[in-house]
Amino acid sequence: MKYTLSEAQCRNFEVCSNREWLLPNGLGGYAMGTVSGSNTRRYHGLLVAAIEPPTVRQVLLANMEFEITGEGSTIGLGCNQYFGTVHPEGYQFLEQFSVGTFAYWRYRAAAMILEKRVAVHPGENATTIEFYNAGQKRFRLNLRPLVCHKFYHENFRFDAGYPGWMTLPKDETVVGHQGVELVLRHPEATRAPAVGWYYRFEYMREVERGLDPRDDLFCPCELTYDLPPGKAVTLVASVNGPAAPFKEWAEPDPSGANLATDLAAAAEKYIIQTPTRTSIIAGYPWFTDWGRDTMISLPGIFLCTQRPEMARKVISDYLSQRKQGLIPNRFVDHDETPEYNTVDATLWCLNAIYKTLVAEWDEKFARACLAAGKEIVDWHQKGTFFGIKVDPQDGLLTQGEEGVQLTWMDAKLGDWVVTPRRGKPVEINGLWINGLRALEWIANKLGEDGSSFAHAAGKAEASFEKKFWKPSLGYYFDTVDPEDASLRPNQVIAMALPFSPVDPEHASIALGAVSRELLTPVGLRTLGPEEPEYHDRFEGTMTDRDAAYHQGTVWPWLMGSYISAMKRFGGASSAELKRMLRAGREMLVECGVGGISEVYDGDEPRRPGGCPFQAWSVAEWLRAWCEDV
Repeated sequence: MKYTLSEAQCRNFEVCSNREWLLPNGLGGYAMGTVSGSNTRRYHGLLVAAIEPPTVRQVLLANMEFEITGEGSTIGLGCNQYFGTVHPEGYQFLEQFSVGTFAYWRYRAAAMILEKRVAVHPGENATTIEFYNAGQKRFRLNLRPLVCHKFYHENFRFDAGYPGWMTLPKDETVVGHQGVELVLRHPEATRAPAVGWYYRFEYMREVERGLDPRDDLFCPCELTYDLPPGKAVTLVASVNGPAAPFKEWAEPDPSGANLATDLAAAAEKYIIQTPTRTSIIAGYPWFTDWGRDTMISLPGIFLCTQRPEMARKVISDYLSQRKQGLIPNRFVDHDETPEYNTVDATLWCLNAIYKTLVAEWDEKFARACLAAGKEIVDWHQKGTFFGIKVDPQDGLLTQGEEGVQLTWMDAKLGDWVVTPRRGKPVEINGLWINGLRALEWIANKLGEDGSSFAHAAGKAEASFEKKFWKPSLGYYFDTVDPEDASLRPNQVIAMALPFSPVDPEHASIALGAVSRELLTPVGLRTLGPEEPEYHDRFEGTMTDRDAAYHQGTVWPWLMGSYISAMKRFGGASSAELKRMLRAGREMLVECGVGGISEVYDGDEPRRPGGCPFQAWSVAEWLRAWCEDV
């Protein structure tokens, strides 16, 4: 799907510097920036390469200064934010921007028209930037690449030892540092060795987050092209060797597109296939692949787009890394040991297994998953990491240790776990029961004995309503043993599962409270607004944001569970549910163009925040649309 911004939007710096575009390469690398051309995050760049796919990423080609000269006037069309100023202000000449399979800008200045296109190469750490004279006037184009070699979470400063080496073969400029070469291939350019540093770029999103907002960047050369009308030139940036230019510039026909089509196209951004695994990137630009996010996102991203074979591959890859009955919470950077500090990723995996087999039965896969499931249940019953263990008294799953955060509400500030939720969380036990019933179903389909799963599920189901339902509250406890009566959305997750343990009448009553206090057009609040710890804004420093992260901040991904619960227990019509989900159209363009943000403010005007392209935000809206309406 292609998204377009008008001339008025493009020339409004407040708008165009807050709209971000993303082109991922399927390895974990990407090109990303703003419509204005100004980088507003230290993560932005025209070539951010997955040096060790998918987690080890380096910003290499950060940006490009460019200007055109014709009939005696030189006009800068690039855009950069420096400390205290924006220069040049090329967005003032921007007539149109669009992004789909590639990003496109059209500039008009002094009767000269320049079109710029940026595309990443699928499955390759390479980016093509094309410039085209779309007008009737000949002009000269000057390019100054701005480069660095930095890990994408870090900043870059002037270094007398940078670059480690540089070579200038014909039609190429090679900038090397610490074993990584950035190759700029620029046929038809006249190259001048205008080597030098550009200082004190300032990234406004990092300023807002209270993080180091400044970089210095290195310019290895200046490239000059003569562009008569109808002439196009390309620069290809790649890693450790030259790459051929990108050539597939045709966009798919967007006619007849609907919300499901838009969401399915958005879902493609998060799929990665590397030599080590197939997975789902949790979000761009800073997340990698997380077990919880992957398993929650899998039904929407793969099953709603009719790719069960890829779903099976993802599940199998994660199951192959399980340890003491848990799949990894995340695969980490720099060859470290994967982290297993999650109580729900494995339970979401059992849910994903069930949905994948419902979508397409595969006996070999089912038998492998049943064997893994038996081991998973065994470890949960006898106890595994971080106090995760079935309580033999009631059959419910308990979890938690001092200083760790194991549910999806996982913010932590130093030693302070903001929402510890130790004990027996409501959605965790919904997932535990759901997983047991899913394994029972698989065993029965295979002609195996599933009675042990049925017995464990029955015991937990008998305890669920007794423990979690509180008539005087009118909704479910968020955790029990110890009891937490905070109004939170996690009960809705338990309602939405295929084998939900909730009582239909109680669920209907609880959904009334959720709808009154937690529902917003863009998702569910994480805490009721009348609760003393409620935060209405997700803003300020990272400390401020982490404190608000699950204390009122709205999460779009929760809308998926809400829609499913309302269909089953809330008496909502398909028309009403479709109306709620159609808000996704606006969400796809208001921050990350072609994506949905990680979070929103709890109260109006509900600005988008956090990660601008979040996998489960897209996936759960898509799943709800496909499954429930």
